[in-house]
Amino acid sequence: MKRSRCLLTLSAGAVMVLVVLLGSMGSPEAAMEALSLDSFLKPQFWFAHRGATEFNLGINWSTVLFLTGMMVMVEGMSEAGFFDWLCLRLAKSLRFRPMPLMLSFMVLAALLSMFVDSITVILFLVVATVRLAHFLSFDPVPLIIAEIFSANLGGAATMSGDPPNIIIGTSLGLTFWDFLRNNGVICLVGLVVVLIYFYFCFRNKLKKGYDLHPALWEINPSDAILNRRAFVTSVSIFAGIIVLITTHTLSGLTMPSIGVIATVAALATAKYPRSLLRQVDWKTIGFIIGLFLTVSGLEQTGVLDGLAIFLASLGGDSPEMMVIVLIWFTAIASAFVDNIPMATVMVPVLLSLSSTLGMDLHSLTWAVSKGTDIGGIATPIGASANVAGVTLAAQEGHPISWKRYCKYTIPAVLLLLVMSMFLLLILH
Repeated sequence: MKRSRCLLTLSAGAVMVLVVLLGSMGSPEAAMEALSLDSFLKPQFWFAHRGATEFNLGINWSTVLFLTGMMVMVEGMSEAGFFDWLCLRLAKSLRFRPMPLMLSFMVLAALLSMFVDSITVILFLVVATVRLAHFLSFDPVPLIIAEIFSANLGGAATMSGDPPNIIIGTSLGLTFWDFLRNNGVICLVGLVVVLIYFYFCFRNKLKKGYDLHPALWEINPSDAILNRRAFVTSVSIFAGIIVLITTHTLSGLTMPSIGVIATVAALATAKYPRSLLRQVDWKTIGFIIGLFLTVSGLEQTGVLDGLAIFLASLGGDSPEMMVIVLIWFTAIASAFVDNIPMATVMVPVLLSLSSTLGMDLHSLTWAVSKGTDIGGIATPIGASANVAGVTLAAQEGHPISWKRYCKYTIPAVLLLLVMSMFLLLILH
């Protein structure tokens, strides 16, 4: 699925540049603007003061470089055994009991996804969950669904954890702390709510068939660390990058600069750098680049102005009503379209709405951020982490149907959307 959607968006982007911008419009300038290669030559692309915006009508290379850097760094951590060690250490401390495991893995997924790409978090958690389920003789699907939900929710809290937030943040000059202040409280309350929700959903299911295999006690989490030096180095790099992300408003380093630093540090300390690069999820990177090109064409041909006019007609002159319209429109669309393209499309629409209606851009932005992040959790195709988790679960012999997935996620998504809507209206 990843390969097909990557090829689809890259093909659409190429058609948009070659056929529409160069062919129909006959504008090499528009094509160059779509490619945005001049971004690399701008000093503010690498080093900027707080609040500087990097929005352009083409590929958002800030998002591409930052996301790539985080993926390379995380692959280095995975190769060093960090995630296997962490999951085993946590599971053993909880005496391998399924319900505490589910709740703890949910919290772990949310916390890690605040800083690490949620797709990567889900991939290693699903594998760990399936292995533990095999030893304990319980159905891993409830845990996988809960982990997917929590990873998306944790990623929604910050600028670095979820691709839609990276796109929105780098385009509109927002910072890590802007997202944490505005989305963090909502996500924290939401996490408490979903912990309680999934506990009552699955408490009986996880008791059935539970059987503690004696071999589990013989597992030593430290055995997951194949090279202690590589382990310490990768964790140190991760800690350093987190410091750079959280202090970038003070240092002036931009997201692409931090992404490049993460890439260079991970590759320089890796035993096999080429192997590390091959493991990066290049299909997702290609998917995002294709989306940027396609959306650039839609923006330059005026198509997105029509969407802005439509949303303005629904919200009217009321900022409160516009927030409600944006959060529900983006949530419903993200559930079926994927929240990455939804966020990409909505950035120019937000700028148009703010300028034409005279409304506060940031208030509208948080509505779109919550709508895309939470709405994308609702279905197996609403976010990249969902697709990755469901696909891997099927490969491990535990397919998750749309009916079973949505049975548990849609009620929780609706609950969180209502809660987020009221909190946004109160805070803004």
